[in-house]
Amino acid sequence: MNRSMIVASNTMNQLQKQLDIISNNMANAQTNGFKKREVTFTDLLAQSFNNQPNKNDEVGRLTPAEIRLGVGAKIAQSQMVLKQGNLKETGRPLDIAFTNEKQFLKVLVNTNGVNQVRYTRDGALSLSPISQNEVMLVNSEGYPILDENNQMITFNRNANQFSISGTGNLSVKLPNGKLQNVNLGIISLEKPQFLEKVGENLLGLPENVGVNVSNVLTELTGPLRNQVSMKQGSLEESNVDLGKEMTDLINVQRSYQFQSRAITLSDQMMGLVNGIR
Repeated sequence: MNRSMIVASNTMNQLQKQLDIISNNMANAQTNGFKKREVTFTDLLAQSFNNQPNKNDEVGRLTPAEIRLGVGAKIAQSQMVLKQGNLKETGRPLDIAFTNEKQFLKVLVNTNGVNQVRYTRDGALSLSPISQNEVMLVNSEGYPILDENNQMITFNRNANQFSISGTGNLSVKLPNGKLQNVNLGIISLEKPQFLEKVGENLLGLPENVGVNVSNVLTELTGPLRNQVSMKQGSLEESNVDLGKEMTDLINVQRSYQFQSRAITLSDQMMGLVNGIR
């Protein structure tokens, strides 16, 4: 296999990964609170050949003295884009939409018997019965929503008149006429590149994140509570632009075809050389 085939095959492998990311973006164009990912590329390690041992012959040269031969391209980063999505009015009291693009709800997920805190922008909340007298606040997938103390939020089954303030305070009128107030658990995401998608429109920290968690996200409690910004009776749509995704998809397909053609031509050239008698 010659160098041109190696370069093309390496690049095709990375283009396939970009194609998968674009496909995932398009598939979630109608998912509430979904954040798209964008890909950037960089060169793979290049080989340098010293073709000019006498440096005096290269006086005034502006480029490196060696011949640099690359071996293809690779994905440098798959970055989540936190750009705010459009808001749609629903009029439903348990629907919320963040108006600050860095803020996320805290969700409790049980994975293989282990409870883990996850994060989501999907504000389509509902109530799930946990006993004859109590209900629990959950997200659209049925996972419990946490309060600012990482506790599940429960109410009397007959509670009504749900009101959610702009700072994330949930107020519920109980059957005895009293009000139950609870602050929704909300974080501000400072470094989204450290979080990974864990399915079901949720984000989570990897097991070995390698940095101080406080540098990745901030718990909006106490005085920081005033930074919370949300709207009741609305949902945030996905920030995926289908027009841009279709354009990127076509560009990736053309690049993939070009690399495939390079392999075909290299194979034909090797066949011609091997056929020489």
